[in-house]
Amino acid sequence: MTAQTGGRKPLNILLVRVSSLGDVLHNLPMVADIARHFPDANIDWVVEEGYVSLVRLNARVRTIIPFALRRWRKSLGKPETRAEIKSFFRTLREQQYDYVFDTQGLLKTGIIMGAARVVKGGRKVGLANGSEGSGYEGVSRIFHNLSIPTDPRTHAVARGRLVAGAALGYAVDTPADFGLPEVSASEPRPDWMPAEPYAVYFHGTARAPKKWAPENWIALGRELAPMPILLPWGSPKEKAEAEVLAASLPNARVLPKLSMADAMLLARHAGLVIGVDTGLTHIAAAFVRPTVEIYADSPRWKTEGNWSPRIINLGDRGTPPSVAEVLAAARSLLA
Repeated sequence: MTAQTGGRKPLNILLVRVSSLGDVLHNLPMVADIARHFPDANIDWVVEEGYVSLVRLNARVRTIIPFALRRWRKSLGKPETRAEIKSFFRTLREQQYDYVFDTQGLLKTGIIMGAARVVKGGRKVGLANGSEGSGYEGVSRIFHNLSIPTDPRTHAVARGRLVAGAALGYAVDTPADFGLPEVSASEPRPDWMPAEPYAVYFHGTARAPKKWAPENWIALGRELAPMPILLPWGSPKEKAEAEVLAASLPNARVLPKLSMADAMLLARHAGLVIGVDTGLTHIAAAFVRPTVEIYADSPRWKTEGNWSPRIINLGDRGTPPSVAEVLAAARSLLA
């Protein structure tokens, strides 16, 4: 299929990928692929309200439709919540689409796809199967009229790209482009961000086996001194863990509670990022910051940053990397 010309009506396309942070991020290269082959396409996106700030960074997304199931679940009995849900579906159905893509494959995303309106002959496209270890729900297929199979070991970034390419008739043969803005040296920095180059430890993650041992972070930080190390956190437990690290590292500082937008700013300006397999680490890699990704209890093939030599992936499920390996990777990126 060739790019659109002046004699053809621009395609209206809806992407449904609501969560989580890393999954939304990994869906972004679909936008660049579609825009490359269909420059006039209008691309809209349904996403959890907490991740709107991430999708908004991609200038090729026309309209973002916030979805707030995580919040709605807490107050389904309230009239204002029911009114919000009705408003969401009303907004969803304002536009008729040529293609609707559900690349998450869950019942909730299938329901959104089912409610979206398509033109006569329009396609609702989804996953015919899940990947290894995914939360794929087969019932989501009832909402598709085109289900695309993928290899169960398809990389998280490649999956959505391949589904869109198969539906729209183009080959996926370029490096992933997340469509994120370049870092500007003149961009104002918040008070908590140092003016000099700094490192970030994305040490926190909800699943304990994915973490790297505190003594490893401390040993690494001492070798990186005097480079400042910033320690973000997302929960009281993660804050306490950050404080333990900072107590042993004079060059480390625990940051205040950051919004999602500020956390992305932190990753975007970092001189070095070292993090476990978590959304913010992958965001740093998407910004093509010098990033060391640490895998301890998740399969590396699934999410490793493979689109730039400025990303080094270490460890794998059951085999976390040593301090020496991470230090060598960090020094090579800083060289």
